[in-house]
Amino acid sequence: MNKEDKVIDPVCQMQVDIGSHEYIFQGMSFSFCSRQCHERFKHNPHLYIGKPGKPAAKQQGISVIRKRRLLLDSPVPQELEYQIYAVLDELMGIKKISISGDSIEIIYDLLEVSTQQIETALEDKGKALSITWRNRLKNAFIHYIEDTELDNLEHRYDTHGCHHK
Repeated sequence: MNKEDKVIDPVCQMQVDIGSHEYIFQGMSFSFCSRQCHERFKHNPHLYIGKPGKPAAKQQGISVIRKRRLLLDSPVPQELEYQIYAVLDELMGIKKISISGDSIEIIYDLLEVSTQQIETALEDKGKALSITWRNRLKNAFIHYIEDTELDNLEHRYDTHGCHHK
């Protein structure tokens, strides 16, 4: 295969074979290195290809770094730690993983991997785990969403009780 048979994956910017994980959008064909990149593009294509006269966030070199801290109801066993690291290391866009006691912290680029993809990867790996640990991981994601909403609401008020819009 020669260079003409390669294109750039719009999500991760890797060179890929034409037709790899192909997706047709607005009459144009796009190729991707993985199902993960294909899914990211499919859900928000204009983040990667922009619109006429307006370059996309990815084309401008923008990263959207997010941190998610999952609190579990008990410490993560060491054998599970290794499995979690292995699963998350396979995903593009994961910048850092820290597991300490009952806490899992994940730093990632939202333009390359979504929370849903992280949750699905952990859930898929969780099928090999006991039901207890699958439920703990799932509950940690649910609680994170609620905790984040409460934190956001709390930050709308300053120390004097004034509401910020």
